[in-house]
Amino acid sequence: MSAPASAAEPAPLALPATGAGPRLLLARGVLLTLALTALFLACALHASGGLQLQTLTRVEVGLDAVAGALAILALLTGRRGEKPWGMVSLGLFGLLVVLTGVSILWAIDPGAAWIETNRTFALLGAFVIGFSLVRLAPDRWRCLLGAVLLASVIVSAYALLTKVFPGSFAADEIYGRLREPYGYWNAVGLTAAVGIPVAAWLGARRDGHGALAALAYPAAGLLTVATLLAFSRGSLLAALLGLVVWFALVPLRLRSATVLIPSVGLGLVVGVWAFSQNGLTDDRVPLNLRGNAGTELGVALLVLVVVLLITGVVTAWLRDRKAWGSSTRRGWGVVLLVCLALVPIAGAAILATSERGFGGSVSKAWNDLTDPNAKAPKNDPGRLTSAGSVRSRYWRDAITVLKARPAVGVGAGGYVDARLRVRQDDLDVLHAHGYLVQTAADLGAVGLAVTLALLAAWLAAAIRATGRWRGPRPRDWGDERIGLMALLTVVVVFGVHSFIDWTWFIPGTAVPALACAGWLASRGAPAGLLPLEGRWRDRLRASLRSPWRVLAAILVVAITLAVIWATIQPQRAVNKDETAIDYLSKNELVKAEAEAQSAVSTNPLAVEPLFTLAAVQIKNGNPPAARATLQKAVKLQPAVAETWIRLASFELNTAKDPAAATAALQPALFLDPRSTVARATFLLALRAEDKAKKKGKKKN
Repeated sequence: MSAPASAAEPAPLALPATGAGPRLLLARGVLLTLALTALFLACALHASGGLQLQTLTRVEVGLDAVAGALAILALLTGRRGEKPWGMVSLGLFGLLVVLTGVSILWAIDPGAAWIETNRTFALLGAFVIGFSLVRLAPDRWRCLLGAVLLASVIVSAYALLTKVFPGSFAADEIYGRLREPYGYWNAVGLTAAVGIPVAAWLGARRDGHGALAALAYPAAGLLTVATLLAFSRGSLLAALLGLVVWFALVPLRLRSATVLIPSVGLGLVVGVWAFSQNGLTDDRVPLNLRGNAGTELGVALLVLVVVLLITGVVTAWLRDRKAWGSSTRRGWGVVLLVCLALVPIAGAAILATSERGFGGSVSKAWNDLTDPNAKAPKNDPGRLTSAGSVRSRYWRDAITVLKARPAVGVGAGGYVDARLRVRQDDLDVLHAHGYLVQTAADLGAVGLAVTLALLAAWLAAAIRATGRWRGPRPRDWGDERIGLMALLTVVVVFGVHSFIDWTWFIPGTAVPALACAGWLASRGAPAGLLPLEGRWRDRLRASLRSPWRVLAAILVVAITLAVIWATIQPQRAVNKDETAIDYLSKNELVKAEAEAQSAVSTNPLAVEPLFTLAAVQIKNGNPPAARATLQKAVKLQPAVAETWIRLASFELNTAKDPAAATAALQPALFLDPRSTVARATFLLALRAEDKAKKKGKKKN
């Protein structure tokens, strides 16, 4: 028996009047949990880091289709007679998608803007999934939390298995940090960090079976180890802030502490031990040494799981035998808060006794964090105690790009090319490593305004869902409200991390958090949701008699199909382009030109098919047509250095016109002054032009 809840706790949400028994309802809950887990795992394992267009497109199409189907079901079979909560947040998210799409008109790389529009719409789809599930299954918030935790544990366990069995899972790995299945260590750390507060909810909740509460202990321990072995400072910070929100707002502090203290503590022990093993943390370690160290790690993880599982079972048994009195809970709660308050004090004391003193240590850490020229930390566990980072360079460049186009930016996905003109290093990066700075560079002040309005609307909806403070006392805490706070911590962890990294581009980290955000936005007022009345068939028949609902459903179908069609076009163009290259390698020039022309027609915003078409035309003995094709690429993307470099290479190597090549390379060097290719081609063009002049003088 679990500890009794407050006597004034609100009545549980009314279930649908379907006549379903408890076992059937439990089975449905399990199926929904597994379905959501499968969706989250598909995003993580198939899309990986979200940088491969083919796998990303498949995941985006799946998200769009699922979101469209759930939205239609919510329209036709969901609750009725209730205020449409969260529509402001949904509308502003849609406005952000529209702005991203419209930015194609002024984007320096319209092809990239198209891809980013598809990505943003898929993220909206993740939001819509949570948004619609509230209307379809309002009592299933546990399923969403369970899916987030289960997916987080599975992905983290997979990442750890690449250390335990490197020969089977990561034979070619050269880095010591965990980075699979995303190919990016900070994404692994974030996935683990997101699950830690949810594990605290699972182990601390008043409802549910004790066996599930016991499983929270080994889950939190594994997640802690995965976060540490990713060497991800941002993930540790995000997890810490998520737990701060949890402990500050949720009254189950002692229950949560009994879960986290042994789990995180033992996870820290295993993580610190792993830091001392060169076979686990060093880069470019031979496979045999990694295998030996992995075996030791596997034993340590097995011990961790067994010990924490036993701890969880014993703790749940002791807790359920006798409930603590209110005075006892209050006293231990005060002790816990005092201990937490002593942590920063202890940290300040340690800094005060260091060589630089408190002020000097803080000043140095701030300079390391904000100085673009600060030395980046090494790729080892020591980076966890270092404040240095190269992110300040990316942020500085993003702000410089914003100043050049303050109103609407350089268009979605344009930061990667716009940065080349202002960078002061030779680093090639795809993202600004921060959502706000990336949005500022890509969409300018307008994009920032829409983003901040969306954040404000969502925060208002989340506060409304989790309950307002009224007078001197908050409203009573029920199981659902505690669960909603757990959903809130997921969004907080993801939001904090996205502020300092590019993990919102990665479906595996973004989709679960946005589904939780959609649920909170759509949840509505604390007074409770209206129950689902009658069978779904009856609700469907009633909806079909409403022209407005039918019209809305038809509109959703049309939008979903249009979005799916638009999403697959860039990948179709890539497929055709690759086919053209294959035909070109076989010297089948007619087929190659036909496929290249088809690729250009399929994605008229991309320049890569134009480059392929020009290569076919050159091979086919038609240089004038190739020049016209490359000039079309320059006209399409005049602010991208690559188009000018391609045109210059044609003029130098095919047309044998070094003067024209030199003229084409001047814009390229302006757009990317540090480009080694542009510099080398420019020198070759100058030499060729000089030779041509000398030949002309000799003839004269």
